[in-house]
Amino acid sequence: MESSKPQIGKAALWMIGAIASFTSMAVAGRELSVTHDTFEIMFYRSLVGMCVVSLVLTVTGKWHQVSTERIGLHGVRNTLHFTGQNLWFYAVSVAPLAQVFALEFTQPIWVILLSPMLLAERLTVVRVLSALIGFAGILIVARPGAVPLSAGIVAAAMSAVFFALTTISTKKLTRSASIGCIMFWLTVIQAGLGLAASAIDGELALPTMATAPWLLLVGLAGLLAHFCITNALSIAPATVVIPFDFARLPTIAIVGMLFYHEALDQWTLVGAAVIFVGIFLNVQSENRNSLATDSRNTH
Repeated sequence: MESSKPQIGKAALWMIGAIASFTSMAVAGRELSVTHDTFEIMFYRSLVGMCVVSLVLTVTGKWHQVSTERIGLHGVRNTLHFTGQNLWFYAVSVAPLAQVFALEFTQPIWVILLSPMLLAERLTVVRVLSALIGFAGILIVARPGAVPLSAGIVAAAMSAVFFALTTISTKKLTRSASIGCIMFWLTVIQAGLGLAASAIDGELALPTMATAPWLLLVGLAGLLAHFCITNALSIAPATVVIPFDFARLPTIAIVGMLFYHEALDQWTLVGAAVIFVGIFLNVQSENRNSLATDSRNTH
């Protein structure tokens, strides 16, 4: 038991880094929305990411891992992620930050529902129950009928669906591609998509002295957030990591209140808690099944 404590402590530190990164990215996205549209933000973010990933591949000598194998799936994955990320950046620019984060947390619920169709995974009773609880949380956050359903809330909810499809595509890719390869094509393809989408109206707003630091922050924070979560999951169970991840909600709620004068909405917090229960129930069930399988394999 004692040996696991340092690992949980390290995982907590990694998750603090992830929370800070996601929060920074949301604030940067809102600040940039005054000057840049979401396509431009994604273009510049991907350029920053491409430079970082290329530098890492060069320093580690792993360029040989980058290949065009399954480039079609890379294209599909990154188109899905590009769409979800644009919806998310739009949502953080027009909707309360806490509501955006709460609805983003429904991503695992969509993974549960879509995996049987796209990954041929079994839909268990616990998974169905988790999904139902998660949708109850969505209704509490959005409260359709009680309050106007804004475009920002719809965009936040839809971004979670596209992020879930991205996760499923990533699962398929990891069977044959390295993380370095996935990250390289992520930045390259999305930079191309961002540039093409930005050029539709014939205008591409260049970075200014005011926006350049925010664009750099968006690019670095996006990569750092996923790096932190990956490290946390590598040294601690998901049942430990996920509760830390949900600390993002009160964090962004406080940021929204202090910097953007957004009221703390009790229904958002209650709905997010319900969504958390649904996801945590499924994670615990998956862990028990994994332990049971390992136990059978060792006997």
